[in-house]
Amino acid sequence: MMKAIVGEGSCGLAAGAGKVYAALEARNTGKYEMGVTGCIGMCFLEPIVDIYEGKELKQRLVRVTEGDAEDIAAAMESGDLSGVERLFIQDEDADFLNQQTRIALRHCGLIDPTSIDAYIEEGGYEAIRKVLTTMTPEEVIEEIKISGLAGRGGAGFPTWFKWNACRQAAGEPKYLICNADEGDPGAFMDRAVIESDPHNLIEGMLVGAYAIGAAEMVVYVRAEYPLAIVRLEKAIAQAREKGFLGENIMGTGFSCDMRIKAGAGAFVCGEETALIASLEGKRGMPRLKPPFPANSGYNLKPSNINNVETYANVAWIMTNGGAAFSAMGTENSKGTKVFALTGKVKRGGLVEIPMGKTLRDVIFGIGGGIREDKEFKAVQMGGPSGGCIPASLLDTVIDYKALAATGAIMGSGGMVVMDSSTCMVEMTRFFLNFTTNESCGKCVPCRLGTKRMHEILTRIVSGEGKEGDIELLEELCLAIKDGALCGLGQTAPNPVLTTIRYFRDEYEEHIKNKKCPAKECTELLQYRIVEDACKGCTACARKCPVQCISGEAKKPHVIDQSKCIKCGNCIATCRFDAIVVE
Repeated sequence: MMKAIVGEGSCGLAAGAGKVYAALEARNTGKYEMGVTGCIGMCFLEPIVDIYEGKELKQRLVRVTEGDAEDIAAAMESGDLSGVERLFIQDEDADFLNQQTRIALRHCGLIDPTSIDAYIEEGGYEAIRKVLTTMTPEEVIEEIKISGLAGRGGAGFPTWFKWNACRQAAGEPKYLICNADEGDPGAFMDRAVIESDPHNLIEGMLVGAYAIGAAEMVVYVRAEYPLAIVRLEKAIAQAREKGFLGENIMGTGFSCDMRIKAGAGAFVCGEETALIASLEGKRGMPRLKPPFPANSGYNLKPSNINNVETYANVAWIMTNGGAAFSAMGTENSKGTKVFALTGKVKRGGLVEIPMGKTLRDVIFGIGGGIREDKEFKAVQMGGPSGGCIPASLLDTVIDYKALAATGAIMGSGGMVVMDSSTCMVEMTRFFLNFTTNESCGKCVPCRLGTKRMHEILTRIVSGEGKEGDIELLEELCLAIKDGALCGLGQTAPNPVLTTIRYFRDEYEEHIKNKKCPAKECTELLQYRIVEDACKGCTACARKCPVQCISGEAKKPHVIDQSKCIKCGNCIATCRFDAIVVE
């Protein structure tokens, strides 16, 4: 009997996977089975339906609609899938996964995230069994040290060092905390792991809790991830029922439980001391370090914080050994890294690769290149606190040191691809608007400095830039980096510094010539009718919402620049390509 597995991660559900599942279920007369899974990472192909026969994947159907359900149901009932061949995944799209090496995402899109039994069938909870029955906490930390696993939340700090510092710190109780407050625009790695493989997170955290001596674990997850919260809550309840959480786990004497804290969506709470303040019921604002959370964290007790992806690697490492993990990657950056590949790329989604691959490998190999085969311009790495890497550095190796040399950062793993239609000044203004709004306001350099930078950038994209603005931006950047209290403020200038470094000519064109080379900044654009091409059909004049186009029928028309609002209706209406943007 065939089985239809529908991908029901947030991306799949947003594309209509829930309706597809309901339509298939409604047509099921008992001749095929149904199931769900999480996000496999191929967001550009959602909704996805995998057809299995036993354990064998017979075919992956992509971009499935509710209307396809009748044909799919008939094909599964007959055992002949040729009737839905139009939905088969193409080889070039299947290559999206074939070029990846998956550890943190190894189960995502392949198992039922709502079933603990599905996780156990894949070897789940064997790592914590091995740890509790055959290893000391010190041996666990040593194995993590051998692996070279560094924090995947952005800073890249050695995981073993944080665990060891917390274990050796004086004070009880100790807390293990998961930072799932994923706030970067365009980043969704942590959400996908929790939605698609929540037991992997639980198991990885259990290993960490045993290593540091914690009896309580907390997952701080943003409330904007409702599906992740629901699935994690269910996974926690299942783990308790099976004896993997709670008192005397597996009869080993080790006791540890887990709870969820839903955050209110403040970007600054991604900083660990601000997260701790929020967890304690206070306003999410960072504090000076030292003391570090390992010595004085949640409730002033020793606490360890890592992000979702970091913990998602732990069970694999304990099962396969630290040496197997460190064999992947580069000298400075071990293992794999997950990226959320978004923007002007043909194949967007979740990508997990060994450190050491290049940006070109990801964007043009896995991602398939730029949409509509436009010219690649830059990639934003590390979210609003990251930097822009230009086309000339496309062969940059992906590791912490190499990316830092470009002025960008690894960050949590956001990778936003831009083409020739992207204005780098406007893009920078967008990210500064984000960091300005998300500043907690505690320190002056961040509270006022980001605001002043945003004001200058807004002037520039509005055609009011002036000589000296670039130099003033650079001066502000350095002052903010030196004076800000936490990582939000210290890294907020990165988009400004990197775009000035690599795209200074665009800033100068905006300021000196009042032109936007990418033709994106509305205030700097001018719509003009080409006299020789205009047929005088009057269609554009009739569509103009402000009546700024005039002229006689069958004669060339003109646009009154003082009235034009640059809405683009005229271009969309003209059948003769007689209107140009300058």
